[in-house]
Amino acid sequence: MAQFNIHSAKAHLSELIQKTLLGEEVIIARDNKPMVKLVAINPLKRQRRVGFAKGVITIPPDFDEPLEDFENYR
Repeated sequence: MAQFNIHSAKAHLSELIQKTLLGEEVIIARDNKPMVKLVAINPLKRQRRVGFAKGVITIPPDFDEPLEDFENYR
């Protein structure tokens, strides 16, 4: 959560709006006392990347074999 005083918020309003659209919480304060929260009406949806974890997770070849503990249930 980022907090900005009113004077700073006026000077950097477009940057604060972009931060809010990306999902960050922005608080605007007067004399370092929080007054309002800037909230996006329709936040930007982040693009999903397919395959970003390829090679990180491995599944053993015997993944779908019956477990020994469940012999009695077959």
